[in-house]
Amino acid sequence: MILLIIIIAAIVLAFVFIYNSLVVKRTRVDNGWAQIDVQLKRRYDLIPNLVETVKGYAAHEKEVLTKVTELRSRAMGASTPKEAAETNNMLTATLKTLFAVAENYPQLKANENFMRLQEELTATENKIAFARQFYNDVVMDYNATIQKVPQTIIASMFGFTAREFFEAPAEEKEAVRVKF
Repeated sequence: MILLIIIIAAIVLAFVFIYNSLVVKRTRVDNGWAQIDVQLKRRYDLIPNLVETVKGYAAHEKEVLTKVTELRSRAMGASTPKEAAETNNMLTATLKTLFAVAENYPQLKANENFMRLQEELTATENKIAFARQFYNDVVMDYNATIQKVPQTIIASMFGFTAREFFEAPAEEKEAVRVKF
């Protein structure tokens, strides 16, 4: 009888331990996503200032400025990691175009406000990259954990489902071609 009670207690303790570890891992994933969200919010806050600064010097580059503004709005409304990754990757490409346009305007490149915004945006892009890496690391750990036995049994019982990775666009995965 005592042996049976010990076995049942051990099973209950193992169950509780596994459940709690799954909760911790899911919370880390949520925290990782929140960290990306914080950096993306910072980026979104910088973009209107950048657009206004460029607008003063490059008013006839309206198409690029409009596209940056449109993609910023779409990215802010993204609800899933996949949707956020796609729209933010498009926004990154468009911002690169905006900075390329700025190369044609020496007065803009020399503008202190533009330079500061460009530096802040670069720093924010680096923080976003680190946040994405952290997020993908914790998603990998979480997804692997909920697929292992016996965790998969408890995960399926309590609705722990796999999470999406924050992926880079296909063009960023291609080998860089250097031409002289």
